[in-house]
Amino acid sequence: MNAIFPPSAATIDHRSWLKILSNYRQPDRGRSAFELAVTIVPFAALWALSGVAVHYGFWWGLLLTIPAAGFLLRLFMIQHDCGHGSFFAHRRADDWLGRAIGVLTLTPYDYWKRAHAIHHASAGNLDERGIGDITTLTVSEYRALSRWGRLKYRLYRNPIVMFVIGPIWVFLLKQRLPFGMMRSGAGPWISTMATNLAIVGLAAGLIWLVGIGPFLLVHLPIVLLASAAGIWLFYVQHQFEDTQWSEGAEWQFQHSALHGSSYYDLPPALQWLTGNIGIHHVHHLSSRVPYYRLPEVLKDYPELRDIGRITILESLRCVKLVLWDERNKRLVSFREARTA
Repeated sequence: MNAIFPPSAATIDHRSWLKILSNYRQPDRGRSAFELAVTIVPFAALWALSGVAVHYGFWWGLLLTIPAAGFLLRLFMIQHDCGHGSFFAHRRADDWLGRAIGVLTLTPYDYWKRAHAIHHASAGNLDERGIGDITTLTVSEYRALSRWGRLKYRLYRNPIVMFVIGPIWVFLLKQRLPFGMMRSGAGPWISTMATNLAIVGLAAGLIWLVGIGPFLLVHLPIVLLASAAGIWLFYVQHQFEDTQWSEGAEWQFQHSALHGSSYYDLPPALQWLTGNIGIHHVHHLSSRVPYYRLPEVLKDYPELRDIGRITILESLRCVKLVLWDERNKRLVSFREARTA
């Protein structure tokens, strides 16, 4: 690749992207350490200030849980890069950092890492749905359900269930036991139980310092706000109007990565806080690119900004898209499905 005059994205074959993006895969380990420091230190400081304030009856301290949740979300994005081996590009360092952060994000790292790898290998493939993604039925599958089955799916796709109850279920309950990985050996169970024990130990220490009341009043809002934001981001990364799904021989990894994942165009502050995860189509093309180098790719290939781009306002309209219309090859609402 010519670093000064990179080829136009419009002239690049989908299969060439892996070679092109390999130029961005090498992390700067000093930069990675800096990214970790400017995330974990503010998070710890905000948590401590909020906990001490509430402990002494200064309820304004609860306001600090909002920015603290933002930094916890950013920690999850670092954990996410560790899972792809792209943060330090050193397997042992990435894995142990990911496991440590998993105690804060309530996410058993090795269990999540396996499920997330399946998601990356099968995103946009109608034949490989079910692990590490938002459950999405086709119009014909939905029509074939019983009345009770349709009601359950409608409840699942309800925004209150998806973005309010869902984060509680996933981060506080589901990830405590890896039932979806029963056939994957002891690894997911060891990861989950070890993470659970570490969570209990950390919680016990914090409760000893500030008391159980302040701990719950501070930590639960932080976790729930961060997890709700995380699920929202994961949702809009693949559930948007111009997404593309396919099946059988039609499914191609590079094409699905580029056109089945969105570019969530966020304001600079939110883009920084979310670890550039909105540049999701590039991330799916090459998950080994460190998150802080993703903007570099957009700078060199500005044409990528027009592929799968959605704004915050446009993303709000994505909530109604709940079924895949096989005939018209697009996501539709329940109302649209009745006439599809």
